[in-house]
Amino acid sequence: MKITIGSDHAGFALKSILIDSLRQSGHEIKDVGTDSQQPVDYPDYAEAVGLSVLRGESERGILICGSGVGASVAANKMAGIRAGLCHDGYSAHQGVEHDNINVLVLGARVIGEALARDLCVTFINARFTGEDRHRRRLAKILSIEERYALHPVTKEKRS
Repeated sequence: MKITIGSDHAGFALKSILIDSLRQSGHEIKDVGTDSQQPVDYPDYAEAVGLSVLRGESERGILICGSGVGASVAANKMAGIRAGLCHDGYSAHQGVEHDNINVLVLGARVIGEALARDLCVTFINARFTGEDRHRRRLAKILSIEERYALHPVTKEKRS
């Protein structure tokens, strides 16, 4: 699978470990940074991961910051991105199966390396079920996203 991965400085070390692990498992990885533990702003990397997924450069994204919260909030501002902050196996597969998340968000200061590897595998192997109830709910999410999207030029709410 093609996967885009990005992190801020707090997630840099875990990102490096996950890249090696994912490549060893045969996945094609696009790393959008950061490239060190020098402080950076997580929204920049949330946007880079999201854009890569939206452009079809990868099938899924993985995003890492200290807690995962900020990166999750930032990524979910992008229309078409459904980022799930997951620190347990159930959420990592259920988020894909029921909610069709396309970006896994991890908190490097919250979970360890072994759990992070397991969550990535679980996320990558999960598939959206396509059941009617999940499609209905996803359609409602997309409707909300559209109703509250801002016009790209005027920055006013669309009618």
